[in-house]
Amino acid sequence: MANLPRKDLFDLPEGVIYLDGNSLGPLPRHVPARVAEVLRAEWGQELIRAWNSCGWMDQPARVGNRVARLIGAPEGSVVMGDTLSIKVFQALSAALDMRPDRRVILSDSGNFPTDLYMAEGLVSLKSAGYELRLAEPEAVEAAIDEHVAAVMLTEVDYRSGRRHDMTAITRAAQAAGAVMIWDLAHSAGAMEVDLAGSNCEFAVGCTYKYLNGGPGAPAFIYVRPDLADKAKPALSGWLGHDAPFAFELGYRPAPGIERMRVGTPPVVQMSALEAALDVWDGVEMAEIRAASVALCEQFIAEAEAACPALRLVSPREAARRGSQVSFAFEHGYAAMQALIARGVIGDFRAPDVMRFGFMPLYLDEGDVSAAVAILADILDNRAWDRPEYRQASRVT
Repeated sequence: MANLPRKDLFDLPEGVIYLDGNSLGPLPRHVPARVAEVLRAEWGQELIRAWNSCGWMDQPARVGNRVARLIGAPEGSVVMGDTLSIKVFQALSAALDMRPDRRVILSDSGNFPTDLYMAEGLVSLKSAGYELRLAEPEAVEAAIDEHVAAVMLTEVDYRSGRRHDMTAITRAAQAAGAVMIWDLAHSAGAMEVDLAGSNCEFAVGCTYKYLNGGPGAPAFIYVRPDLADKAKPALSGWLGHDAPFAFELGYRPAPGIERMRVGTPPVVQMSALEAALDVWDGVEMAEIRAASVALCEQFIAEAEAACPALRLVSPREAARRGSQVSFAFEHGYAAMQALIARGVIGDFRAPDVMRFGFMPLYLDEGDVSAAVAILADILDNRAWDRPEYRQASRVT
């Protein structure tokens, strides 16, 4: 068992209680030195030789294997690169290709908008008859029928933290003949995920949240191993080719998960992520989940007792919730800005949701109680009711 939290591994500003790792994870303390090494010793001294001498070309698969351990995937089934939007497009396109006689993409109305935008864009590129169909989150299973080609869901809702039952929905989708795609943006690094056990065909996710890869950190894609040599990559990029340095004019997909690579990997950013993953050494996801549930339960109990103006938006049952807690408050945006000004950093989602993420690697019970005390003081004294806290920023 690892010791939690591991605050000494993170470079958090003094006096800050960081409850926004569900949006952008904090900086692991050793990452800047590793990035400097990549810049000075690898790029600076090795120049183009570093693709071979420093393992840059193998990095997407190498880092993918480290992420795979945290999401219950076997080695060789995850590869890194590009953005989450690109990986959603790849997975969705491959899924539709596997069910050419069907025309419906099913998602839910609580899904992150980007996933839906990518689905809309893909539908517009396909021939007539394709559609994106949305169900209420609780009605997804009932909406899966013989017309559905792919079910695309985010396991943990970005706004409320509500959690889908991955195993049950995957079984329902496959029983109806559909392909299952999971977005793990709010799951990877926050809770136990069992991709292999779920038997889903595809999964995607980002690494700048709970995995602390930094802003713009590369995304990942998982393909079930028995499908890896069959999945058709819609984005037939150079580095997804079987022999990129043969410079053939025609595209031949690489074997296995490598075919899901597209363009040149962002070496500097991926090196930051690779180093950041060191904080997970010796940590089991079951331990993270148990500690996360305890922190969330404590926050809910103390916030409801001290802040009666707040309304719980997240599911009350821990099993139906990810690693975040969301409360609704009429003046939620202003209250969150006042809270941030006092050193407690969460974030806001329209129209009135205050979000708080809990990562046991750098948070403890004392942080939770201190955060609630500051929040209660702000609400009791209407400290949020100031013009500077009502001025909306571009990023909320």
